[in-house]
Amino acid sequence: MEHNPVQVICYSGHTYAERPKSFLWEGTEHRVKKVEKEWQEPGEKHFRIRTEDDRLFELCYYEASDRWLATEWLLKSAKGGRDEKGSP
Repeated sequence: MEHNPVQVICYSGHTYAERPKSFLWEGTEHRVKKVEKEWQEPGEKHFRIRTEDDRLFELCYYEASDRWLATEWLLKSAKGGRDEKGSP
């Protein structure tokens, strides 16, 4: 699975990075339609999100390095497309 650095605009209430609102991916801004899942690991915040154009991504914020990484999840098509990790 390939993780790419991204710029993320997020809602921050009591703490930073409570909820991503949009992010810059391959030169295009993508707005978050829905946070489908979120979880934390030591020093990390993870979000599985769906964009307004129905693409699925995982965004992860690494607190120690103050950076975001993203991975696009590609769904397998009925005709043998790519799997969820983006592999053929």
